Amino acid sequence: MLAHAAVTLLIIVLGTWVFGLVFHEAAERRAVLLSAAVAFVIQLLTFVLARRTVGENIFVGWGVGVLLRFVVLGIYAFLVVEPLALPAEPALLSLVAFFFVSTLVEPLLLTL
Repeated sequence: MLAHAAVTLLIIVLGTWVFGLVFHEAAERRAVLLSAAVAFVIQLLTFVLARRTVGENIFVGWGVGVLLRFVVLGIYAFLVVEPLALPAEPALLSLVAFFFVSTLVEPLLLTL
C-alpha cells in the first residue's frame, strides 16, 4: 500500500507540474490542485478495493475501481466544477490524466 501511495503521489506531483506549465492563471492552478487531491484519494481507495480481491477475483476489484473512477469524474464534472467556479478544462483534463496514468501502474503494484 505504501509503495502504491508513493508512486501515485509521484505521478500526481509530476502531472501537476506539467499542467502548471500549460495553465498559468490562479483559478486554473487551483483546479489542477483540487483534481490532484481528488485523484490521490480515489486512487488509494480503488487500490485498496483491488488489493482485497487479489486472492479471489482481481478483475472484480479492479472493475469496481474503474467504475468508481468514472462515477467520481461525473460527480466532479457536474456537481463540483461549476459551484466552485473552477475552469472546466484544467479541472477535468487533469483529473482524467491523473486517473489514467496512475491506473496504468496499478497492475504492477498489485503484484508486489
